[in-house]
Amino acid sequence: MRENGFQRTERENGIRILTERMPSLRSVTTGLWVGVGSRDEPRELSGISHFIEHLLFKGTTLRTARRIAEEFDAMGGELNAFSAKEYTCFYSKVLDERLDDAFEVMADMLLRSLMRPQDVDAERKVILEEIAMHEDSPDDIIHDLFVSALWESHPLGQSVLGSQNVIRTLGSGEITGYYRTHYRPCNIVVAAAGNVDHSRVVELVDRLMDCEGGSGINTRHSFVPEIRPHTVVYDRPTEQAHIVLGTQGLPRQHPSRFALAVLDNILGGGMSSRLFQKIREERALVYSIFSYHSMYVETGLVAVYAGTSPQNVSAVMELIKEEIARLTEKGVSEEELARSKDHIKGSLVLSLEDSGSRMTRIGKAEVCGGEILSLNDLLARIDAVSREDVQRLAKQLFGSRKLVATVIGPFGDKELQGHLF
Repeated sequence: MRENGFQRTERENGIRILTERMPSLRSVTTGLWVGVGSRDEPRELSGISHFIEHLLFKGTTLRTARRIAEEFDAMGGELNAFSAKEYTCFYSKVLDERLDDAFEVMADMLLRSLMRPQDVDAERKVILEEIAMHEDSPDDIIHDLFVSALWESHPLGQSVLGSQNVIRTLGSGEITGYYRTHYRPCNIVVAAAGNVDHSRVVELVDRLMDCEGGSGINTRHSFVPEIRPHTVVYDRPTEQAHIVLGTQGLPRQHPSRFALAVLDNILGGGMSSRLFQKIREERALVYSIFSYHSMYVETGLVAVYAGTSPQNVSAVMELIKEEIARLTEKGVSEEELARSKDHIKGSLVLSLEDSGSRMTRIGKAEVCGGEILSLNDLLARIDAVSREDVQRLAKQLFGSRKLVATVIGPFGDKELQGHLF
């Protein structure tokens, strides 16, 4: 079935296959998406999805870890994976003529990994080092800390990497049990983009992923979490202070999601944005400042990040709040609106010239149950956003003043408490 420039097939065992043909290329990017992420994990298994992602590179019934690496090196291709809150993805990029070879290795990894106890113990050390490295990067971990403060009791607040305490104690039995529960055909999406024929990918799936299906897809928490306005301060001996301030956003399929993209861009999406011009260019109080938004099944977030000197934290937070209030109360100009739309459309078109971005777009949307629009439809939705839409959404998101802030810096944990509210 062809839909909006891509083709989609669903097999009897539940595997869904999506392809988008880009005949001018000589390469294919393929992703095997599994609908399981950190939000699906019980707290006592926090980080297990990411752990499994690592283990699938450690060898199968047919291949050792070394042979997997050697086969992809011989193809001149790329092989990697990543975990997120709602999915795990294994992907490769190879010459179109090597698609069959690459897919065979990837299917073998996904369905026939050994996950031996010795591999679990070895990879445990690697993951603990990854967590330690992440925690040593305050400009990275501040975003995780913000999410956990925003969604205190919701599964979306859990870290993708998990906690060191859990990773240290996870056993191979728990890991293989979790893998068998979630790595089922009904929870797998195969997506490919590039110089690829849809029927060829379907044939590869039928030949190499002919596994028994399972009933149903992951049942997830669907309640929208309540937001408790508060500030969390982490006292660390850093040279720079790091701030994230934000609130609840929109779910993935919300009709105002295109207005959110425009609002986000105007607030802090580039060098001409309000936050960048006001706080960096005019006041020279920060080196880096930007806004961003994320969307999930039932909710989302919109937030601002700033890196500044510790003595400027209070001033920067006040200025961020002022710009948010000005956006909410006075709206945006026609010039800002037009510039933001053009920026979003240009970035979107340029990003989709790459097969990896095309594969990610269709694979992520399918595994998350989202709508896949054609490029022309996307551009039309962005063009349809009005000044009234942006201001209405700003009032909806920020009007209640339910702001949450996290700050990392070299100060006592009481210095900024109560400052935000």
